[in-house]
Amino acid sequence: MKTSIVIRFVLLGIAWAATVALLLTHIRRFTAYHAFVIVASAIIVFVPMYKKYVKNGDNHR
Repeated sequence: MKTSIVIRFVLLGIAWAATVALLLTHIRRFTAYHAFVIVASAIIVFVPMYKKYVKNGDNHR
């Protein structure tokens, strides 16, 4: 995997983690809904990138 792709994953991961941290610090109690939102957002953010850059390998062009 190219360095630029790794950097994209890292930056996106940091942004996602910061958003989750912001969510967790501003809620009164953790519920199943909050867990669902976190898991769903991770799937929406990371699965397409995984499919494009990791699963297809060099065929992403």
